[in-house]
Amino acid sequence: MERVTLRIPKQQIEEVEQMVELGKYPNRSEAIRSAVREMLDEQADSQSNENRSWAKV
Repeated sequence: MERVTLRIPKQQIEEVEQMVELGKYPNRSEAIRSAVREMLDEQADSQSNENRSWAKV
């Protein structure tokens, strides 16, 4: 796994920390990885829908 350094506004990090404290994620890194996966999935779905637009009636 590659290490990436990013700058994220304090308020957003605090919200991620709350999610970790509530047990939704084991740590900040996993929460951020999950957000990236979701973004990539949405992008893939969007591209897939564009490719199927010819089939719409």
